Amino acid sequence: MSARLLALPLALVLACAGCSSVPTVAPSPSPSATSPSPSATSTVARAGLDDPAHQEIAMELVSSAENSSLDWKAQYAYIEDIGDGRGYTAGIIGFCSGTSDMLELVEAYTRTEPGNPLASYLPALRAVDGSDSHEGLDPGFVGAWQEAATDPVFQAAQDDERDTVYFDPSVADARADGLGTLGQFAYYDAAVMHGYDGMQGIRTRAIATAATPATGGDETAYLNAFLDERVIEMNKEEAHSDTSRVDDAQRVFLDAGNLDLDPPLRWHVYGDPFEILTLPSAR
Repeated sequence: MSARLLALPLALVLACAGCSSVPTVAPSPSPSATSPSPSATSTVARAGLDDPAHQEIAMELVSSAENSSLDWKAQYAYIEDIGDGRGYTAGIIGFCSGTSDMLELVEAYTRTEPGNPLASYLPALRAVDGSDSHEGLDPGFVGAWQEAATDPVFQAAQDDERDTVYFDPSVADARADGLGTLGQFAYYDAAVMHGYDGMQGIRTRAIATAATPATGGDETAYLNAFLDERVIEMNKEEAHSDTSRVDDAQRVFLDAGNLDLDPPLRWHVYGDPFEILTLPSAR
């Protein structure tokens, strides 16, 4: 996971992988936000990110921050070093050569297709894991990644790594905390940037300041606490210090009371406007 830097050209702007009082009632929606969803204390069952259409929204929201595009399926071939100390960043959520997830992905792909274009780079990926080094990867790794990305098996491997390492455990934690769709997405997006363990740290600090809905707390108040802690974590690294994916997206939805993350959705990341006006087709 990694973060793409604001200083990059617009088409390449990415994001890898605060403390304040929190209101107990969501503020009135702003013109750029969505219509309020049911109350934070509602007992009505909500599908959350189990719903395929809302899963698609989650993927598009992440892609807006990771790739400055809602077309997340066009990102399988993306790869570059964005200078964040994590080596190469690549693929649909920014798998990194320096943070183990790229290595795990290529290992899984190679178990299925031993002769794939990336298999010969496994020794180098093991050697550079935990660093920003390109040793043993240059000059051919970028081309090999892009070639592999045309293979539906590698695309499926990226989907599986994303779901197994980031999406599924984060959403499970959010459900356990009594959170609806927006909260489930907030956990997932934090895991994409900070790793699952990093998301857990943010969650632990948020729980220390606000009760989760599962323990009788107000959902809006708890999510404000979680996003405050997320911003604090992002500001610890220059590469993550643009917090617009939180402040100009997730916080906008929260302030509108849109806990179910229902369209129409309008937000900004790095100053770029995005919108999802209707429920998209399932991924």
